[in-house]
Amino acid sequence: MELLGMTTIFLLVCIACLLLFASWRSISQKEKQPPGPIMLPTVGNILQLNPWNLPESLKKLSEKYGSVFTIYLGPQKVVVLYGYDVVKEALIDQADDFSGRGNLPLLKKLFQGTGIVTSNGETWKQLRRFALTTLRDFGMGKKSIEERIQEEANFLVERIRNTHERPFNPGSFVVHAVSNIICSIIFGDRFDYEDKKFLTLIDLLEENNTLQNSVQTQVCTLYNFFPTVMDYLPGPHQKLIKNVDKVNEFTLEIIENHQKTLDPTCPRDFIDAFLNKMEQEKGNSHSDFTVETLTRTTLDLFLAGTGTTSTTLRYGLLILQKYPEIVEKIQKEIDGVIGRDRSPCMADRSQMPYTDAVAHEIQRFIDFLPFNVPHTVIKDTKFRDYFIPKDTIIFPMLSSVLHDSKEFPNPEKFDPGHFLNANGTFKKSDYFMPFSAGKRICAGEGLARMELFIFLTAILQNFTLKSVVDHKDIDISPLVSTLVNMPRPYEVSFLPR
Repeated sequence: MELLGMTTIFLLVCIACLLLFASWRSISQKEKQPPGPIMLPTVGNILQLNPWNLPESLKKLSEKYGSVFTIYLGPQKVVVLYGYDVVKEALIDQADDFSGRGNLPLLKKLFQGTGIVTSNGETWKQLRRFALTTLRDFGMGKKSIEERIQEEANFLVERIRNTHERPFNPGSFVVHAVSNIICSIIFGDRFDYEDKKFLTLIDLLEENNTLQNSVQTQVCTLYNFFPTVMDYLPGPHQKLIKNVDKVNEFTLEIIENHQKTLDPTCPRDFIDAFLNKMEQEKGNSHSDFTVETLTRTTLDLFLAGTGTTSTTLRYGLLILQKYPEIVEKIQKEIDGVIGRDRSPCMADRSQMPYTDAVAHEIQRFIDFLPFNVPHTVIKDTKFRDYFIPKDTIIFPMLSSVLHDSKEFPNPEKFDPGHFLNANGTFKKSDYFMPFSAGKRICAGEGLARMELFIFLTAILQNFTLKSVVDHKDIDISPLVSTLVNMPRPYEVSFLPR
């Protein structure tokens, strides 16, 4: 009996030790969070970061702390993922864990977390599912929207032709054309280039681009460090917020007109389809389909469908001025496959590997959203050897993927060869992530690719670019590299071919 009692005590002690060890190990693992520079009270790591070139600052920190590290934007903790392997592992292999949207203070102020881009949880799932289905219903990814883009490309070409070779900044022309595509889907029609309300809207977008092009945009970056203080200070961030509010008012006015003229049996566009969905869920007090979410989702689609592609195309035209030999190769391919008498179409792309490679290289090189749109982890997450607490903001650095030197030799150089095989055929790359990856990948990726190829090809089919300065002197680096990379202002003449 005594032996049995000793054995029992021994076993209990062993079990207690195992439980204690397991508990200690769990706590230890939870405490093993990604390393990073020492944060200072209130300001976080602002003194270790260059707000004029945040991507470069984070690149240097990754060299010291590894591919997963922590920074603090003021009191806000952010985990940075640097490199293809960790970005892929997070956004694709652990897609559910990293599927939250990280609302930095400026994003939250601008979009209030209610639309498709900035919402989370079940609201985001419902809105994204509805948006994808409805956008497809109204032509996205289909032949009908391709024809709409071709038609708009013809309008753009004629508008450029009417400049009669005078040098000008093509920004507003490009924004008009690209914006009209998403407008035809969500608002039901394109806008005439002389429409006063549309011109006002485009002016607001152009002003926001100017603010982002300005060195003052660093004030907007500082908003993410000190939002409470910045709310009371004047600066470009206040203008940015007011401009988005005005675009929101424009959207709300269109929605109100749709409500007055709605025919439930014949929806004209995305807004009508959403209004029908609101009516179907009228008895559901917890419905995610409300006028507020409609306004914000429409605004999200409009801004995303206008800004990214128009900036990419405008930046691409700047880059191509620097490399006239690349333009000549594209035009030779255009002449051989399409000729001068018909509009480019998506079926041409498979026969135009060089043009396709240039379109991809433009997106890779400009690295429009170096930080990606911020994510969060939706639960306490084990990632590699680290513990990341629920709701931690994540920066999956697209810049580190698009400029990976192993995949893209000399990544800081513009080189279409990054997407060409030795025999001249197009080369795909898993590292090509300008639209992000995983569950939060851009809903309009297919539309953006189609627009970029058709608009760019149509322009170069009809015109040669003539810079106002020597092409060797053109600076194609972004004006300021912060949350978005914007091209430097420029003028160009379009010479008819």
